[in-house]
Amino acid sequence: MTIKDKIEEIVRDAFQEAQDRGLLPQVTLPETIVERPQNPEHGDYAVTAPLKLARAARMNPLAIAQCLVDLLKPSEEIDAITLVPPGFINFSLKEEWVKKQVDMILQEGQAYGDLTLGAGENVQVEYVSVNPTGPLHVGHGRGAVLGSALARILKAAGYAVEEEYYINDAGTQMDNFYLSLHARYLQELGVEAEMPAEGYMGQYMIDLAQEIISEEGDRFKNMEPEEAVKGLGAIGLEKMLASIRSDLESIGVVQDVWFSEQSLFDSGQYDEAMKALSSGGYTQEKEGATWFVSTALGEDKDNVLIRSSGRPTYFASDIAYHYNKFLRRGFDRVINIWGADHQGHISRMKTAVGALGIDPDRLHILVAQMVTLKRGQEVVKLSKRSGDIITLREVVEEVGADPCRFFFLARSADSQMDFDLELAKKQSADNPAYYVQYAHARICSILRLAEERGIDYEGGDVSLLGHESELTLVREMLKLPETMELIVETLEPQHLPYYSQDLATHFHSFYEKCRVVTEDQGLTKARLKLVKAAQTVLAKCLDLMGMAAPERM
Repeated sequence: MTIKDKIEEIVRDAFQEAQDRGLLPQVTLPETIVERPQNPEHGDYAVTAPLKLARAARMNPLAIAQCLVDLLKPSEEIDAITLVPPGFINFSLKEEWVKKQVDMILQEGQAYGDLTLGAGENVQVEYVSVNPTGPLHVGHGRGAVLGSALARILKAAGYAVEEEYYINDAGTQMDNFYLSLHARYLQELGVEAEMPAEGYMGQYMIDLAQEIISEEGDRFKNMEPEEAVKGLGAIGLEKMLASIRSDLESIGVVQDVWFSEQSLFDSGQYDEAMKALSSGGYTQEKEGATWFVSTALGEDKDNVLIRSSGRPTYFASDIAYHYNKFLRRGFDRVINIWGADHQGHISRMKTAVGALGIDPDRLHILVAQMVTLKRGQEVVKLSKRSGDIITLREVVEEVGADPCRFFFLARSADSQMDFDLELAKKQSADNPAYYVQYAHARICSILRLAEERGIDYEGGDVSLLGHESELTLVREMLKLPETMELIVETLEPQHLPYYSQDLATHFHSFYEKCRVVTEDQGLTKARLKLVKAAQTVLAKCLDLMGMAAPERM
C-alpha cells in the first residue's frame, strides 16, 4: 500500500464514521480523493473532497473538512494535517519517517515500485501487428515501444501478461504482396512481368526478389504462375516476418506469441465466430453480402462481414481473432495498440465483442498517432538510403534504441508527435533520454569512488540526512509506486518518462548542493545510502521503459 493509498483509507474511514454518527449526510465520496498539491509548501498530499461534496451535502466545505479532520486516525507517517480555506485538507509527512524510507527502498531493491494490483489477472497486450508486406516504419516503432513498456509495467503491477503480434497473413493485401514479389522476381531474371495495380512498389521488394534469387536461383521462373506465386509467397512471408522480428529486436521489443490470421480459418474458429454472431441474431443477408447488424446495438451503420464475392472482410477476421482471445484463450483483459488509421474501427470492434457475449469493457484499444521526423526545424520525409519510406531500423541505427524508446514514450499515445533526430543524438541535458541516463551514470561514479576509498556505508544512519535537497529527493523517490498505479489505471505509460526526468532533476540538484564523500564519515555513509537508493529507483524506471542503465557515459 502506498502512502497515498493509506491517506485515502483513513479519510474514507473518517468519512464513514462521520456518516454513521450523523455528522455528514449520506452522500458519496468522489472516486479520487487524494492528490499531490502543485505547491510543495501546501504539504505532500491534499484532499479536495470537501469542495466536491459541498453542494450535494448542502454544507460549507470548510465545515465538512473540519468534521473529517476531527475523526482522522493518527498515523506514523503523518506529521501535520492542516485545513486551508475554502475546504482543502493538507497532509505533511514526518521528516523522520521520510528519512527511514531510504532504508526501505534499499531493502526492496529492484522490487521497489512493484504492485499487487493485478493479482495474477491474465492480460494480453497486442501491438504492432502490421501486414507483413513491407518493413516497419517509424510510426510502427511508436506503437511497439508503447506496447512493450506497458507490458513491462503491467507485469511489475502483478498482472500475468502475454505480448502478441497478430500476423495478417490472409486476405487481399497478402495476395497483392505475393503477386508483386512474383513480378519482381521475374523482372530481376530478365523476364517481362507487370506489377499488379495494387502492388507494392518499394525498393525493398526488388531487394527481396534479389535475395531469393541468390538463395533459390531461377527455379520458380518456369513454374505455372499460380504455383510460383504460392512458393515465392511462402518464402517472402517468412523473410518479411524475420525482418520485422529483427527490426523489433533492434528497439528492444520481443513478443511472446506471433499469431497467424490464417490459423483462424484453418482451425475453424472463424466459422465458429460467425456462427455465434448469426445465432445471436446479429447477422443479415442483403445485397448479396453478409452484414453485422451493428445498428441494433447502437452503431450508426451496419458493417459488411462477408463480401458478395464470398471473401471475409478485415472486420470479420478481427471478430474471429477476438473470439479466439476471449473465448478460446480466456484472457481476462485484452489491450490492443493500433495505428492512427484504425481510429474509426474502435467502436464497431467493441460492439462486436459485446455481440459475442463478452463485456466490451474487457477490451481496451489505444491508438498511437502519427510521428513526424525532424532534424531541428526541418521535416524529414524520405529515406536517404532508398528514397522511399523511412524505416524504423534507419532511425534506430542513427540515434540508438534507448533515445527512440524514451522519445516514443514521452508523449501521450493519442497525440501526434514530432521526433527530432538531432535532439535525440545530443549528449547534453537538452536531450531528456541522455539526461536521465546520465543521472544514473553519475550515481555509479559516486559509488565507485566510495568503493575505491573502502567506504562501507551499509550501516549508515539515514537519520543524519536533513538538507532540504536530500529530503526532496527521497520524497520524489516515494512517488514511483503512485506513478505505477496511475499508469495501470489510465494505460498511459508517458507518465514514467516524465517521472524519470523529475527524479533525475532532483538528484542533480542534490548532487550540486550536497557533497557526498566528505570528512564527516557518518554523513558520508548516510548520503551514500541515499545515492544508492536513488540509483535503485532510476534503474527501475529505465528498466520499465526498456532502456539501459549505464554505469559510464
